[in-house]
Amino acid sequence: MSRIVFFNKPYGVLSQFTPEGKWRSLAEFISLKDVYVAGRLDADSEGLLILTDDGKLQARIADPKHKLEKTYWAQVEGEPQESDLERLRAGIKLSDFTAQPAKVRLIDEPAGLWQRDPPIRFRQAIPTRWLEIRIAEGKNRQVRRMTAAIGYPTLRLIRAAIGGVGLAGLSLGQLRVIEGSLKDLQGTFHE
Repeated sequence: MSRIVFFNKPYGVLSQFTPEGKWRSLAEFISLKDVYVAGRLDADSEGLLILTDDGKLQARIADPKHKLEKTYWAQVEGEPQESDLERLRAGIKLSDFTAQPAKVRLIDEPAGLWQRDPPIRFRQAIPTRWLEIRIAEGKNRQVRRMTAAIGYPTLRLIRAAIGGVGLAGLSLGQLRVIEGSLKDLQGTFHE
């Protein structure tokens, strides 16, 4: 069995143990030794990050060929229509690759969502909407690039789940450690 760490990463924290520039590091939150990030999450994104002490498991979690679907909640500027979401569902061409078809739907603001520090920019005249986006890929800034490509920039991005593991029961900055395997991460995430 491998040690697996589930961490609810705050905004402004890098997916590494060394701080860099204005960004904080995981070392402020995780004192466990010999655990490594399995699939990065940008400093300006929040939510579920998985770490493990098992190199093979780490590679399998991060590798899209193992189909661990990642679920994101994206607060976007503007009000996308179904026709906009269909473009993401069909797979959208970005500058350097074509994103695989995504599962996308409009959602209400997730219940129990913590306040972001600092808050997103607020503009009285421009509404925002929340999207749930599920992808098996995980290229650099992919979700942000996908929403921008359909004309709706992402203001806030939260990874809500990886495989069958979600944020339920994890407060911002909190971690949970289990002994487990890839089987413990598979399955379908449900709110």
